[in-house]
Amino acid sequence: MSTPHDAAPKPAATGARARRGALLGAMFLMATSAIGPGFITQTTVFTAELGAAFAFAILVSLLVDVAVQLNVWRIIGISGLRAQDLANRVLPGAGYVLAALVVFGGLVFNIGNIGGTALGANAMVGADVKLGGAVSAAIAVAIFLSKRAGVAMDRIVVVLGLLMIAMVTYAVVISEPPVGDALKQTVLPDEVSFLIITTLIGGTVGGYITYAGAHRLIDSGITGPEHTGEITRGSTVGVLVTGVMRALLFLAVLGVVAGGATLATDNPPASAFEHALGDIGVHLFGVILWAASITSVIGASYTSVSFLATFSGWLGRHRNAVTVAFIAISTAVFLALGQAPVTLLVLAGALNGLILPVGLGILMWVALFRAHDLLGGYRFPRWLLVIGVAAWLLTLYLGWQSLEGIKELW
Repeated sequence: MSTPHDAAPKPAATGARARRGALLGAMFLMATSAIGPGFITQTTVFTAELGAAFAFAILVSLLVDVAVQLNVWRIIGISGLRAQDLANRVLPGAGYVLAALVVFGGLVFNIGNIGGTALGANAMVGADVKLGGAVSAAIAVAIFLSKRAGVAMDRIVVVLGLLMIAMVTYAVVISEPPVGDALKQTVLPDEVSFLIITTLIGGTVGGYITYAGAHRLIDSGITGPEHTGEITRGSTVGVLVTGVMRALLFLAVLGVVAGGATLATDNPPASAFEHALGDIGVHLFGVILWAASITSVIGASYTSVSFLATFSGWLGRHRNAVTVAFIAISTAVFLALGQAPVTLLVLAGALNGLILPVGLGILMWVALFRAHDLLGGYRFPRWLLVIGVAAWLLTLYLGWQSLEGIKELW
């Protein structure tokens, strides 16, 4: 079985071509981690609720995502240290707390991701739900058992990410959405929902998603000030891929809703694709949902375990085995329950809202006050610090909302 070091090129041996492949993989790992079953459902429901005005919410959430990821990727990438290690350097013990929150949230959401693959397989080929989930989990496990796990992971998230974009683009063309109205309401919306905006931000840059691409950079050896340009491009393109997917899905659903169709409440995304494309639309939706879910399984598992790998030599040497165990546990819980545990999903979502300000706050502290030692004296651009602090203040509000959600659970 390969170790985490086998799963990525060694820094010294990373050639230009391998480095580009790893950077592309990091971009899509971050993007596809965000594009999960919850992402698809949220986008569909919010589009049906707000119509063309949802375009404004997408724009605002995209800008915040860029501000967060530009800072996270640069701080982690230049330091060469994962988020939990930076946290422990700033405040001893904080890294263990951050890791515990990320791993718990990642495990719970991974149960939901396995459920998404099961539903996707059912819509795609009519497979039994539990069988579809088990087979999908076996595919994810096979990736981490391969001799070149890192390369395999990079390639599959890129291929499936592009496949999702292509299929949703086809649905957009067929549904013929009112693009002009959507463009207008991107800047002049008829209705603004701050609750929806904050939900989008938490869903696309919260929890483990925040660190997926940046941690992949470290495993790929793309670290240090000399790689600042690649790090910046990677973080920007990764967020833009997520934004493009959400915008395309929004337009596809908007075309259906604007045409007067009413979406089924039990499965709005499948209903939207069926209205747009007929019976084949359900199968197409199944492919998209399965691809979104399996890539999220890969991203959640990889990133969650990356928060544990540096805490002991044994975990580091057997990282892929731990990742396989992570997937196996998620699958076992799903198969036992037959569905994702709703209360735990709500709790994990609320905790994700707390992880974002805590983790981002620690990283911004590094950029502001510990650049001399943890960033090797790197001079952080002032404009990046400003948008980073502004984004962090917004995440504090999101965190407060998450606390309210946790109180309701108890």
